[in-house]
Amino acid sequence: MGSTELLIALDRVSGTTLQQQVCDQVTALVRAGRLRPGDALPASRELAQQLGVSRTVIIRAYELLRAQGVVTARRGSGTRVADFPAGGTTEPATGRAVSPARSVPPVPAPPRPTDEGDPLWQPWEPPPVLRRTGTALDFRHGTPALAAFPLARWRQSMHEAYGRADAAALGYGPAEGSAALRAEIAALVRRSRAVDAAPEHIMVTGGATQALDILVRMLVGPGDVVVIEDPSHTVLRQVFGCSDAAVVPVPVDEEGLRVADIDDRVRAQGHDPEQVKVVYVTPSHQFPTGFIMSRARRRALIAWSHERGATVLEDDYHNEFTFTEERLPALAAERHHGTVVHVGSFSKTLFPALRIGYAVLPPHLVQPFLGIKWITDRLTPTVTQEALAHFIATGAYARHLSRMTRLYRQRRRRLLEALSENFGTGVRVSGEAAGLHVLTGLTGARGVPEGAIVERAAGRGVRVYPASGYFVLDPPGEPTFLMGYAALPTARITEGVALLAAAVREARGRG
Repeated sequence: MGSTELLIALDRVSGTTLQQQVCDQVTALVRAGRLRPGDALPASRELAQQLGVSRTVIIRAYELLRAQGVVTARRGSGTRVADFPAGGTTEPATGRAVSPARSVPPVPAPPRPTDEGDPLWQPWEPPPVLRRTGTALDFRHGTPALAAFPLARWRQSMHEAYGRADAAALGYGPAEGSAALRAEIAALVRRSRAVDAAPEHIMVTGGATQALDILVRMLVGPGDVVVIEDPSHTVLRQVFGCSDAAVVPVPVDEEGLRVADIDDRVRAQGHDPEQVKVVYVTPSHQFPTGFIMSRARRRALIAWSHERGATVLEDDYHNEFTFTEERLPALAAERHHGTVVHVGSFSKTLFPALRIGYAVLPPHLVQPFLGIKWITDRLTPTVTQEALAHFIATGAYARHLSRMTRLYRQRRRRLLEALSENFGTGVRVSGEAAGLHVLTGLTGARGVPEGAIVERAAGRGVRVYPASGYFVLDPPGEPTFLMGYAALPTARITEGVALLAAAVREARGRG
C-alpha cells in the first residue's frame, strides 16, 4: 500500500520540539486508527517538504517512533506502522448515530429543462476561442498538468489489471465498484482526510458529478429545497436544478458558507427551512473563491443539518493540493451523526478522462444509492478500477501527488508574482491557499466589461475566463477572472500575464 500525505499541523511557537510534535501526532494517528499496521509513512524528504521543515527533523522523528515501537523501517520497504500484538490496539468507537433510512423513490423522475433566463443558470465561461491548437496561453481552470502524468507507470498498472482479469472481470461487475479499489479509497481517505469509513460504505462512480447527481435524485423530491453556495459552479447548479427541488443560493465569506444566513435566505425565496433536504458545500477549497471553511463553520453546519434532518454533500474539491501549513480534515471526519456524504474524484489528481470518483455514505444511504447507480449505468468500468487500485497500492499515486504538489507550488508562486508585477495594487487575489486556480479581481479596471478584456486578450493569444457568472446574488464590482495555472509552465505564465495586462490597458483605452 502506498503512502500519502499525513494530517499533521506543527506549532512553531510551542515549547515542544518539531520532531517531538511529529512523533506525537503520528502516534496519535496510529492510536486513533487513522494509520494502521502495515501502512506506509511518507519518505522523510516528502514529509519534510509537506510540513516545511528540514529533513533532519523528520529523520529524528522517525527514529523516535522506531524506538517506541510505533513504526518499523526496512531497506526497500520504507517506514511502516508496526504490527501490534493481539489486544494491543483497538478500533476507536465512532460515536456516530445512524439516521433512519429515508424514503426514496424507486425510479428517479426525468430531468426538467433549466430556465436559461434565470441568473442561476448563466454560462460559467465564454464559448471557445478558435485558435490553432497549442498556440494559446490558456488559463483554463480544472485542467491538471497532463504533460507531467506518468503514463508509462499507468500503463504498467493497466497491463497488470488486464493480465489478472478473468471472464468475470470482463462482465458486469458490482455496481458499488471494485472491492480492491474501495479498500484503497478507504485507506486513502482515512490517512489523508481523517475519514474512518468501511469499504462497504464507499461507492465508486463515474466522476464526482455522477455521485452528486445520484444523491440529489435520491434525497429530494417536489417541494424540497437544496441549498448551494453562492458563488458556485453552474454545472452543479444545473445538476440540482434538474430535480424537482427549489435551489436556494446562500452567500459565502472568508470562513465558507454563512450557515447563520441559511434560514433567512430560504424564507426570502418563499420556502420553509424545514424543507431543506440537501446542503452542498466545497469546504476544502470553495469554488470559485478558494476560501477554506473554518472549524467553527463546519461544526455550525453539522449542527444545523442534524437539527433540520438535512444531508450535507461535501464535495472535497482540490483537497489534495493545499499550500498552507495547516491542512484541515474533511468535514466528514467530524462527528456528524450520519448527516454528511463525502464526495471525491481522481480527475484533478490523475486525469479527467479517467472518470472515476467516489462517495462515502452513511449506512442508511448505501442501498438507495446502489439502486439508482444500477439503473443509470450499471457500473463504472471494472478493469480500469483494478488498475487504479494497483496504482495506489504500489505507491505510484502518492509519488505522483508529491511531484505534482511541488510543481503546482512553483507555478502558483509564479502566477502570484506575475500578477503583482503587472497589476501592482490594482489586483485582488483569493484562493491562493489551495487548489489549482485563483480568483483574480482587477480592481484597477473597474468599469471595464469582462467581455472586452476577454476579446482583447484572445487577440493576443491569451484565454481567460470571467467569473461573474458564478455569482447569483452579489457579483463582483470589478472584472474578475478564474485563472488556472496547473497546465502552464512558469515561462508561459509570465508571458500570459504580461499579455493580459496589455489587453487590460487596451480595454481601458490606454493601449
